[in-house]
Amino acid sequence: MSPIAILIIDDEADVCTFFKRLLSRSGYRVTTARNLQEVESGLASGTFQVAMVDLKLPDTDGLSLLSRIKEHQPECEVILMTGFSTVRTAVTAIQHGAYDYLEKPFEDITEIEQLIARAAARSRGETDRPGQEEWLPTARAVGLQVGSSAGMRRLVELAFRVAGKPVNVLIKGSTGTGKEVLARFLHAASSRANQPFIPINCGALPETLLESELFGHERGSFTGASSARKGIFELANRGTLFLDEIGDASPLIQVKLLRILETGELKRVGGETTRRTDVRVLAATNVDLEEAIRSRDFREDLYYRLNVVQLRIPDLREHPEDIPLLAEHFLRQLGPELTLAPAAVQRLSDHAWPGNIRQLLNTLRRAAALCSDRTIQPHHLGDLAPSAASADRRAFDHRAEPTGRDLAPWQRLPSREALERMDADELRECYRALQDCQQRLLAAMGNKGLPWLDQDLKTSEIEQIRRALDRHRWNITETARSLGVARNTLHRKINKYRLRER
Repeated sequence: MSPIAILIIDDEADVCTFFKRLLSRSGYRVTTARNLQEVESGLASGTFQVAMVDLKLPDTDGLSLLSRIKEHQPECEVILMTGFSTVRTAVTAIQHGAYDYLEKPFEDITEIEQLIARAAARSRGETDRPGQEEWLPTARAVGLQVGSSAGMRRLVELAFRVAGKPVNVLIKGSTGTGKEVLARFLHAASSRANQPFIPINCGALPETLLESELFGHERGSFTGASSARKGIFELANRGTLFLDEIGDASPLIQVKLLRILETGELKRVGGETTRRTDVRVLAATNVDLEEAIRSRDFREDLYYRLNVVQLRIPDLREHPEDIPLLAEHFLRQLGPELTLAPAAVQRLSDHAWPGNIRQLLNTLRRAAALCSDRTIQPHHLGDLAPSAASADRRAFDHRAEPTGRDLAPWQRLPSREALERMDADELRECYRALQDCQQRLLAAMGNKGLPWLDQDLKTSEIEQIRRALDRHRWNITETARSLGVARNTLHRKINKYRLRER
């Protein structure tokens, strides 16, 4: 077999020389290029298995070179070289086909050699065949089920690439999509896998004991402090801290989190010693944090601290082809002898699942309890007709653009009676679907709108907001969370529509 050919692209001569010496002694055939002209010449003169590309060059950039290399040599795996300030761009490159990225300055030579060896093996088709993906054992270990949908596989591939990087990650997704499972996967695939993984719910942190919970306290620092106690950040030292529902964090919690993320230092309540902590932070939210920043409900500086890398988990309705696999996985947990009748599988696949994976699991738990002969039939699944929010799957499916025929019959908008019958997950899904359709319709009409359409949308939105407010006894925080909007946004809607508690 011919030696593996590697193309090094960097405008710094020292970097090119370093890699040429390092890789040549391992038997690689190395070609270097310092500008676009030399890159074009190299690609024309030979075939490469791996290209190592600096993200910033005098006459081009790494993303452009990624496209050019993939166009000329699709099998060539591209590794980007970047500084910390451009990590977001490097992650974007992975989403567009790059294999991985390295941060400058280079510190671990063994890690670099292993990364290049894996990229070369993938280029030659020796790995990543179906069932042989690098991330598969880790995903199985934490219970992360990845089916056949391309979107989910790309998500997990990206998560695996960034898991070992010392960067914070923001995980976005609707309620029930499995954000904590993905966070556990990131932890298990990192170098911190043998250290603690500590999940906390930011909305459940009591402000009265906030500093003690986060940073710990010394004995006698306040009434009831009979002994010294470590806080969350000390307990997670050298490990991973998962901040669930970060969008629900109070302003005071946001300030405290920002400070420790900036300095890496803490001081226990009642203590005088400053302690260093090394914690990798993963945060998750189902709230639109950009909207929360605009409404001043969330700190912009904290957002950028957390959002170095962003991962979005799609709703279950966006990858329905994975529903049978997920159902089988959950059935194995509920009882190894349980099976699904083909008609039941079809019934599950046809449902819109506004509550996502969590709702699917609860449905199967109920069905398993009702099933007497260990084979789950359609009638064991209960009423799984498409919810009011997803009765017309084509209209509300984010993967396809709606047609005029799909959207014409606005009498399909849910009635007040239908809204009264919805549970919290269905109501939130209905509200999001309504907002999505409204935005896409207005964009299609040049943002001019139509009087009859505006009135129908307004009436439906009012009823959905009123229903959510009544359900949560007019608790603004809980209602905003249930609808997936910021509190200030909800306040504006209440004032706009002149809603009053009844």
